[in-house]
Amino acid sequence: MAFSRLKHWWVKRVRHAKDGYQETQEDIHAISLKWRLLGWLLLAYLLIMMLVGIYWSFTPSLFDVRTNTKTYLAERQLQPVVGTTTAVTLISVAETLLDKPGGYLTNDITPPGIWLDNMPNWEFGVLVQVRDMSKAMREAISRSQSQSREDVDLILAEPRFNFDNSSWVLPASESQYREAIGYLEKYLERMAGEQRDAQFFARADNLNYWLSTVETRLGNLSQRLSASVGQQRLNTDLAGDPDAPPSPAAQRDSLVKTPWSELDDVLYEARGSAWALIHFLRAVEVDFAEVLEKKNARVSLQQIIRELEGTQQTIYSPMILNGSGFGMLPNHSLVMASYISRANAAIIDLRRLLAQG
Repeated sequence: MAFSRLKHWWVKRVRHAKDGYQETQEDIHAISLKWRLLGWLLLAYLLIMMLVGIYWSFTPSLFDVRTNTKTYLAERQLQPVVGTTTAVTLISVAETLLDKPGGYLTNDITPPGIWLDNMPNWEFGVLVQVRDMSKAMREAISRSQSQSREDVDLILAEPRFNFDNSSWVLPASESQYREAIGYLEKYLERMAGEQRDAQFFARADNLNYWLSTVETRLGNLSQRLSASVGQQRLNTDLAGDPDAPPSPAAQRDSLVKTPWSELDDVLYEARGSAWALIHFLRAVEVDFAEVLEKKNARVSLQQIIRELEGTQQTIYSPMILNGSGFGMLPNHSLVMASYISRANAAIIDLRRLLAQG
C-alpha cells in the first residue's frame, strides 16, 4: 500500500511537471509571437515613414505666374493692374512653402520630418527670397519717394516673414507666415480692389533696389558652393580702400572649404533660392515691362531666368557627390555654382543697364 501511494504521488508529480513545462513553453511561444509582431509593426512603420519622407523630399514644380495671377484675381474678383503679378506671385510662393506635401518641415519634431534635412534647407532658400522681396516692396516698391509713408499692410507682413524659421510652438513659424500672407492679401485687395489706395511703383530704381539684394544673395551662394572642393583664397576685403582696416584683422591667405556634412545643405538652399527667384523674375518681367522695354533689358532678364532654370533639373544621384574639380566623380555643387554664377553675372549687367539714363 505504501509503495502504491508513493507511485501514485510520483506519477502525479511527473504529470504536473509535464503540464507546467507545456504551459511554460506555450507562454514563451506567445511572448515570442508578440515580440515578433511588434518587430514587424516597427519595421512596417519605419518603411512607411521612409516612403513618406522620400515623397515629402520632392521639390515643388515651377508654375506659370501669368496663369496663376489670372486665376487668383478672377477667384477674388480683383482687377489686373501694375503690381498684381508680383504681389500674387509672392503670396503663391509663400503659400507653396506652407502647403506643399508634408507642409512646412523645418520645425518638425516628429518623424519623418525630423529626419529630413534637404527639404528644410530648400525651404530656407525660398524663405530668404520671400523675405527679400517683401522687404523691397515695403521699403521701395510701394513708396513714391524716400520720405513717403510705408504701406500699412506691408509694415505688418515683412517682419512676420522674418520670424524664427525653426520655432514649432508659441508661436509656430507657420502661424507667423500665415499672418504675413494675410497682410499681403489685404495689400493686394487695396491695390486691385475697389479701394485702390495701395501703390506699386514699377520704376527702374525700385527694380534695381531689389536686384542689388539678389546679387549679394547669389554671390554668397556661389562662393559657398564653389568651396565644396576647398580653395586657397587671398583676402580681398580691402581692395580699393587700404585705409579701412577690418575688425578683427583677417589673414592674407586662407583655406576656404565647405564641410562634407554641409554640402547637400548648401546645394538645396541654393536650389530653393533659385526656385523662388525664377518666379519673382517672371513676375517682374510682367510688372516692369515698360521699364525693361525702355532700357532694352528684357532679353537680359530672360537670360537670367534661363540660367536659373538650369538649377531645377532633376538630380538622379541618390546622394550629392563631391568629386574633385577634374576628378572621375562629378561634383554637384560646382555644377550648381556654375548656373548661379552666370545668373549673378547677368544680374550685374542688368543693374548696369537699369542705372543708365
